[in-house]
Amino acid sequence: MAEITLPGRTRINSIDILRGLVMVIMALDHVRDFFHKVVLLGGGQAATGPTDLDTTTPALFFTRWITHFCAPVFVFLAGTSAWLMSSRRTKGELSSFLVKRGLWLVVVEAVIITFGWTYNPFFNVIILQVIWAIGVSMIILGLLVRLPFNVIFIIGLVIVFGHNLLDYPGINKNLKGGLLSDLLYFSNFSVYPLDSKHIIFIVYSFIPWTGVMLLGYCFGKFFTSFTESSTRRKSLLRLGFFLLLLFIVLRFINGYGDPVQWSQQPRGSVFTFLSFINVNKYPPSLDFLCLTIGVGMIVLSFLEGVQNKFTGFFRIYGRVPMFYYILHFYLIHLLVVIVFFFSGYSTSEIRPQYTPFFFRPSDFGFPLWGVYIVWIVVVLLLYPLCKKYDRYKSTHKKWWLSYI
Repeated sequence: MAEITLPGRTRINSIDILRGLVMVIMALDHVRDFFHKVVLLGGGQAATGPTDLDTTTPALFFTRWITHFCAPVFVFLAGTSAWLMSSRRTKGELSSFLVKRGLWLVVVEAVIITFGWTYNPFFNVIILQVIWAIGVSMIILGLLVRLPFNVIFIIGLVIVFGHNLLDYPGINKNLKGGLLSDLLYFSNFSVYPLDSKHIIFIVYSFIPWTGVMLLGYCFGKFFTSFTESSTRRKSLLRLGFFLLLLFIVLRFINGYGDPVQWSQQPRGSVFTFLSFINVNKYPPSLDFLCLTIGVGMIVLSFLEGVQNKFTGFFRIYGRVPMFYYILHFYLIHLLVVIVFFFSGYSTSEIRPQYTPFFFRPSDFGFPLWGVYIVWIVVVLLLYPLCKKYDRYKSTHKKWWLSYI
């Protein structure tokens, strides 16, 4: 999704594999968005969401929760890729590329990916999700790369470890409530009208993700040529477990680190555990980032030097992330259209009243097991296309390949 190609440089397989792994997992969440049939509660009320502990099931909860690892690992590794590129370009060249690529990603989000989500040719809804947040963060990183390494590192630390201060009412009471503040930090699926027929739907605010990218950029030092593989593996493992321990301590204290505290649940100990790990993604809390990036680093340490058919499968997706990301939306929504007509829906139901997704009526979809089947089909259908495109990128040096 946010890969930066390194011409003339041997790629780091462990990064490609981890990136590909989270991208495959990510597709599960998007298939669920489109294909999971809304569960009705007593009185015909719809369940509010897969992480709502009053209505969810453990299987549905974990289907959503496992995909939480995708965005933070992705954004973090985007920063790492920028660092690796710095060994091949001057700071001026790197800055220029990051700013241009960031602007391109914002356009891609607003036009190409929004249409993949909605299939709405009138663009009545423009959705700003992770690609837009990566794009803006990349522009900011592009402006900051001229600064000393330690300055970038400190800015990243301050943002990631300090942004939850904005969750306190005494601090944020005069900051919340507008388009700019939601774009920067406070958005939680916020909606703003552009005109009488068009709205902007802000899912990801960018400031916390910028902090993640800056730290990912600094993390790239682990992969410079003077770092031995065995030393890097041990360092990754220690850092990953440190972040997990920090998550457990912060979460157990139930104070700073996440705006939603965990609590004992009336549905039993399993749901109490789910409450403990149910951390905030919009915007990503410190607890959320410690948990997800910590696990990501541990997995990355175990992938060091590993090459087999299993890792090779995920590596293909990780080598062409933007291509995969765009394509998977269009494929998922195309399958929605096919199932829509095979299920007997009429053309009058193409544009539902309460959702921006065309061809997705409220009673559309499958049970959870059907979601998993569609997910596997989507991933396998995309594999040969991604493999062919990867081969093309590896044998051509056209400038535009760095943008797709």
